[in-house]
Amino acid sequence: MSLAYQIIPVTPFVQNCSLFWCEKSKKAAIIDPGGDAEVIYDAVQSRRLIVEKILLTHGHLDHVGATADVAAHYQVSIIGPEREDHFWIDQLAMQCQMFGFPMVKEFSPTHWLEHGQTISVGERQLEVRHTPGHTPGHVVFVDYADKLAIVGDVLFHGSIGRTDFPKGDHATLINSIHTQLYTLDDDFEFIPGHGPISTIGVEKTSNPHTRL
Repeated sequence: MSLAYQIIPVTPFVQNCSLFWCEKSKKAAIIDPGGDAEVIYDAVQSRRLIVEKILLTHGHLDHVGATADVAAHYQVSIIGPEREDHFWIDQLAMQCQMFGFPMVKEFSPTHWLEHGQTISVGERQLEVRHTPGHTPGHVVFVDYADKLAIVGDVLFHGSIGRTDFPKGDHATLINSIHTQLYTLDDDFEFIPGHGPISTIGVEKTSNPHTRL
């Protein structure tokens, strides 16, 4: 019943949209459909998966730009991020202007997430951890069974998320990394919002941006 995944790079920012599914049930979640909806549809169809929900780590455009279209295509709920990111989701039009993107369809999450919640993907479970700093309502998803985390723009291989956007805060981000990610076992792999997969242990020992 392990949880399988495929990373689908989308948007000019090469954002890691993640397709997660339960191998037993073939039920799937799409995490951070930032754009290029047709590419996401093709990946789902090629694996003959049953999409049951969309999960969002945070409200930045490159992570949510195709959310409305994908949710309508599969007729599924939009779950997350934490409620404080309504600030970003409510301003999708402003974000499109800021980043030079074509206008995208607006949406409202079906459910906001809270720290400690558990989300099912088929027969598998993901724990929600609130990780503010990059944005105030950022969350990450932790799969304990497979020792895998989906961390959005909190932590990258050798780097960390930006905090110079409105409502970003560097000290808060560093605290989130140390209390919500670095408390995971060193052999946990994580999928960041951009760039290659890494492990918690590698970043704890070598990431220059997270040293206290």
